[in-house]
Amino acid sequence: MVAKYPVVLASASPRRRELVQRIFDRFEVVDSGVPEHLPEFGDPERVAKRLARAKALGVAVERREAIVLGADTVVAVGERLLAKPETPAEAEEMLRMLSGREHTVTTAVAILYPADDETRAHVFADTTRVRFRSLTDAEIRAYVETGEPMDKAGAYAIQGGAAAFVESVEGDVDTVIGLPVSRLRETLLRLSLACDVDE
Repeated sequence: MVAKYPVVLASASPRRRELVQRIFDRFEVVDSGVPEHLPEFGDPERVAKRLARAKALGVAVERREAIVLGADTVVAVGERLLAKPETPAEAEEMLRMLSGREHTVTTAVAILYPADDETRAHVFADTTRVRFRSLTDAEIRAYVETGEPMDKAGAYAIQGGAAAFVESVEGDVDTVIGLPVSRLRETLLRLSLACDVDE
């Protein structure tokens, strides 16, 4: 796609960078620096939207001429929200909570863009349901020892070693990885912020 304005991804996540590359060849990455304070309980979509908007705003104040994309992913078991684990023991606890049951993964995306001499915002969220098979303590320990869960919401990467834990997925896998690419692409086209290359 070709964007109407410069594109800035307000995230240091290498996974989101790879996903945005499926839409745009050229874009800038700027870490928003916004702390991800996640409540223990709450509405996943509301929390994800609030954090995504805060991340985008953190960068947009300096880049008013650009399309700024902020995103946040929230893993939830009911209304219990699972942040990134701070210790291996916490990662193991989260994976035991997910073992043998269904959970939701919600990724919200905030799009801030210039229009009529002001910055406008569009925020949306996409949710995917994931079910893990029952995991043994040995599997959980072995996975945590790889280090992969430590910077992931819910303590797992569906595109990594945790793929072996997944029994079913209902929705967009990209949402679980960290950015619903198809819906973002559709939204950018609908807002006339980008067009297909052949147009």
